[in-house]
Amino acid sequence: MKCAAVLATAALTGCGATQNIAGSANEIRMEARMLLLHGKETGDDVVVQAAERIDLLAAQIHGYLPGTQNVTPWWGQAIAWVAGAALVIAIVVFLWQTGIGQAIRVAVGWLPRRKVAQAELAVDMLDPDRPEGDREMVAALRSDPEFDAAFRKAQQRKKNAPR
Repeated sequence: MKCAAVLATAALTGCGATQNIAGSANEIRMEARMLLLHGKETGDDVVVQAAERIDLLAAQIHGYLPGTQNVTPWWGQAIAWVAGAALVIAIVVFLWQTGIGQAIRVAVGWLPRRKVAQAELAVDMLDPDRPEGDREMVAALRSDPEFDAAFRKAQQRKKNAPR
């Protein structure tokens, strides 16, 4: 938790350097103006000249700022890519776990070959002119490892059941 807070703080404070520079230059100019007023009130020419020079230099900073640009550090870009990948993975897992992913697959027509073969066998089994029977359907269903495990378990229960 502490590490996450440090990373979030680093990410937030590492951004917007040009805004930070502009804000600091404005503060420097305000301090220089206050120093200029103080120098004029006390009659200190050295302070007045120094305050005018500081104000001029801070004003030049604003002139240089349009030629600069914010650059995201490499670690900021890495964090953005990892966060994006994690978001995509989370969305895929959510869609799959809620069943929406399977609904999308069916709507798009992206059906597994095994399921298509089982469906064709079921249609043939219902056709009275075709010789396929119940055994062929069960054999096709048992090609699915999960169904096969459940089938064997049900067979074992039936064998062990009292008569």
